[in-house]
Parts: sequence; C-alpha cells; structure tokens
Amino acid sequence: MLNRREWALVGITVIWGLTFLLVRNVLSVSGPLFFVGFRFAVATLILSVISFKVISQITRTELVAGSLIGASLFIGYALQTYGLQYISASKSAFITAFYVPAVPLVQWLLMRKSPPFFAWLGIFFAFIGLILLSGPDNISPGFGKGELATFIGALVMAWEIVLISVFAGKISVRRVCIVQVAVTSFLAFLCMPVTGEDIPEFSWLLVLSALALGSISALVQFVMNWAQKTVSPTRATVIYSGEPIWAGIFGRLAGERLPAIALLGGVLVVLGVLVSGLKSNKKEQV
Repeated sequence: MLNRREWALVGITVIWGLTFLLVRNVLSVSGPLFFVGFRFAVATLILSVISFKVISQITRTELVAGSLIGASLFIGYALQTYGLQYISASKSAFITAFYVPAVPLVQWLLMRKSPPFFAWLGIFFAFIGLILLSGPDNISPGFGKGELATFIGALVMAWEIVLISVFAGKISVRRVCIVQVAVTSFLAFLCMPVTGEDIPEFSWLLVLSALALGSISALVQFVMNWAQKTVSPTRATVIYSGEPIWAGIFGRLAGERLPAIALLGGVLVVLGVLVSGLKSNKKEQV
C-alpha cells in the first residue's frame, strides 16, 4: 500500500510522462534552445518566489555546485529537446530512462567506483533495449540523429545525478535548485546565436507550454525533495521507472505507434531501471 509521499511521486511520474508529448508539440513553433531557456526561466522565477527568504544565504560552494549541475542539466535537456524534433515522445522517454542504470557506469568511469552486480545487469538489459528502440525507420537497429542526441543527453543526466551526490550534505538543496535552473536558462539563451537559432514568433502554444512546463519543473523539484526524505532510493526508482510507460500511454493516445520491436526495447529499458536499483545485501527496504 502506498503512503501519501509515494503517491506524490507517482503523480509527478505521470506528469513527467506527459511532458515528452508537450515538448514535442511545442517544437512546431519554437527551436529547442529557446524553449529550454524560456521553460527554465519560468521555473527560476517560481522557485525564487517560493524560496525568496533563503536566496540571500547562497554560499560560494552552492553557486559552484548549482552552476556545474545547471550546465549538465542544460546539456541534457537541450539534447533531449533537440532529439524530440526527430523521434516520437514515447521513444524519447524510453531512451532517456537509460540515465538511471547509467549512473553507476558514470561513477565507475569517472570515480573508479565499481558498480555492483545488479547495476551491471541493469545496464545490460537497458543497453539491449536501446538497440531495439533505435533506428531511423523504427524497425532496423541503428542510431539516427534524434536517438543519438537523446542517448547522449541521458548520459549527461546520469552525470548530473553523480554531481548531485558529490555535493550532497554540503549544500542547501533549495538554494542550489534555484541556481541550477537559472544557469540552465542562461546557457540555453546564450547558445542560441552560436547555433544560429532565431527567436520564434509569438505563439500562445509556446507561451502556455513554457508556463506549464516551467511550473512542472518547479513542482517536481519541490515534491521530490519533500517525498524522498522518507521514501527509500530503491522504492523511488521503482516508481520513477513508470515515467516512460506513462509517456508511451500518452503518446499512443495522441496517435503515436511504436512497432513491436521498439516496445520490447522499451520493456527492457524499464527492466534495466528496476534491476539496477536492486541490492545484493537486503539492508534497504523496498
């Protein structure tokens, strides 16, 4: 039986699943960088208002941590948003979910911290799933530019999680959240001239989507910080693994259809997420 904090995590997971479809739709009227910048500018404003009293207490360590995490957040979301121009919301969600089993892999590569058995097993399942999911024609294996951008974005998101763990205990999560979303927005706008992306024409679809997704980003950060004070990481991972499933449901309702081989790949990615959260010792309650 789920308690109220776990139900809250289920709720944001459903919302997460819907965001892939929302982003894909708004890209018809906006470039990826402008939308990422606009979206996180809204999130910055909301979080600043909510946490106004603690902003002045930001330390140098929190500015450094927030800037590094924000840079990773920018790269991850920019690549994911770019990829959504070329692949379905369902496929994007399943590929993005690879970031969960990729976290121990990134720790091993950068920190020489060897992943446990179940982490390797989760990586194996998720990687096979990615191969089945990929392919410009949705049938044959192989990475098109949309799949490749989304995959690299997932790896960067895994690096973001590692960075958060490095700074954990040394920072205020609320203050760092404000810095990281502000840095994400700033970098997105800053890179527009570099990539040649223009400011889009006014569109209510763009404005309302940015307001909605910016609010969602702020809400997700707040609920995760509140809920995971008592919900174990393993149990949270199980709940979060439903994100691509919800994205697939919303995508199907919107007319997206993944072929059987891609659906199998999605199942393997979700299985990889679940397996990677298992513990060989039974110390943590699921």
